[in-house]
Amino acid sequence: MSMEYINRYLEETQKIVESVPREEIEKGIVILKELKEKGGRLFILGVGGSAANASHAVNDFRKIGGIETYAPTDNVSELTARTNDEGWETTFVEWLKTSKLSGNDAIMVFSVGGGSETTSLNIVNALKLGKERGAKIISVVSRTGGYSKQVSDACVLIPVVAEERITPHAEGWQGVIWHLLVNAL
Repeated sequence: MSMEYINRYLEETQKIVESVPREEIEKGIVILKELKEKGGRLFILGVGGSAANASHAVNDFRKIGGIETYAPTDNVSELTARTNDEGWETTFVEWLKTSKLSGNDAIMVFSVGGGSETTSLNIVNALKLGKERGAKIISVVSRTGGYSKQVSDACVLIPVVAEERITPHAEGWQGVIWHLLVNAL
C-alpha cells in the first residue's frame, strides 16, 4: 500500500514538472532582477503552510539573492495584535502601509487558492494596495489561481493533478519555484 502511494505521489509530481508554466517563471526572474537592480524590497505573503514557506524564502532572497525581503507573518506579535484590533482581513495591507509599500517594491504571494471574495482576504486586500501603489506582483498558486492570478505580473500556477493532494503539491512546489527564482539571480 505505501509503495503504491509513493509511486502515485511521485507520478503526480512528474506531471507537474511537465506542465508548470516556464514562461511565468521567466517573468518572475525578470521582475526580481529588476527589483534587485533598483534596490527595491520584496514582501512575501502567505498563510498556514505558505506562511512557513514565506519565512524560509525571506532568508533565501536576503542571503542568497541579495534583496531586502520581509514577510509580515514573521512578526507574530504584530500579526496577532493587528488581527485582534483590526481584523484578519487587514493584517497584511496595514503592515504594507506601515512599510510604505511603493512602486519600487514587489509582492510575492504563496497561496494554495490565491484568495477570493471569501478566502484569504488579507492577501486580496494587500494585492489591491500593491496594484494601487504600482508594486510588481509575483504569485505561486494552485487551483484556479484566484485573485492573485488575476492581478499578478507573473503567476506560476501549479496544476491540480490530484484533488485530494492540492495543498501538499502547491506548498511543496512553492519551495521548488522560490529556490529556482532566487538561484537565478
